[in-house]
Amino acid sequence: MRAPLTRSEMMGRVRSKDTKPEVRARSAAHALGHRFRIHVADLPGKPDLANKARRWAIFVHGCFWHSHEKCRLASKPRSNTGYWSDKLARNQERDAIHEQALRDLGYQVLVVWECETRDDAKLREVLAAFFGGLSLPSENC
Repeated sequence: MRAPLTRSEMMGRVRSKDTKPEVRARSAAHALGHRFRIHVADLPGKPDLANKARRWAIFVHGCFWHSHEKCRLASKPRSNTGYWSDKLARNQERDAIHEQALRDLGYQVLVVWECETRDDAKLREVLAAFFGGLSLPSENC
């Protein structure tokens, strides 16, 4: 029998790329006919999906890690609350800075929450509304 994982070991297994919510969002955006790059390193915050030519970026946020308000997936940790409340607050501050930096560069920004990716129809609706509101750059031949 194996010993239970320590908190550090559990947290070390949490992925930052290619999570299920992110893969679902990528699949839905692709199915809607949109092309993009993933984890674009030269944009603020390394958006999960981005199209530099069309100037849009999408972040797929985990409800816990980014403190999604009024979401059952965004529970408040009951142990080491000082550390976790500071950590989650810093995540929110960093997210706001990155989103504003992208907007300052002329990008349309969307945040897709983990809970929204669980329902395919809702996810497609959110993405379709976002892409429907984008102003496409004029094509000069």
